[in-house]
Amino acid sequence: MRLAAASWDDEDVQRLATAQQAELRARYDGDSEPGTTPSAADVSVVLVARDAAGTALGCGALRTLGDGVAEVKRMYVVPEARGRGVSKLVLAGLEDAARARGWTVLRLETGPRQPEAIALYEGAGYRPIPAFGGYVDDPDAGCSLYYERDLTGRA
Repeated sequence: MRLAAASWDDEDVQRLATAQQAELRARYDGDSEPGTTPSAADVSVVLVARDAAGTALGCGALRTLGDGVAEVKRMYVVPEARGRGVSKLVLAGLEDAARARGWTVLRLETGPRQPEAIALYEGAGYRPIPAFGGYVDDPDAGCSLYYERDLTGRA
């Protein structure tokens, strides 16, 4: 497996992001996504995990929030590749990309019906925090969970 940079508008990225959103709508009974939808204009980093044949297995992105903070967006692994370390590879790649840009904190939003995501983030050292940014006053964010990791190792 290898990790490669991509653009937000990349065909594989959009296919994976669409699959992720469809899965989340099914898990959350069709509820809409909280927060601001990511776009090519505000996503700074996009990574795609590919197998030896070049097939896209997973993706993740970062959106800068300012002051050395970025948000993890669109973490997703296709169902047939789950349990093979793809999500850990993508998350580690995103963390490395953040450090390379001088970003010291990563934040994210997830939900209680995503136990795999919660386990991934907590296992990687992310800690629960209150709602941040655009999620604070978002009525669709009521059941969301928020996490943060200090990439400097201080927290």
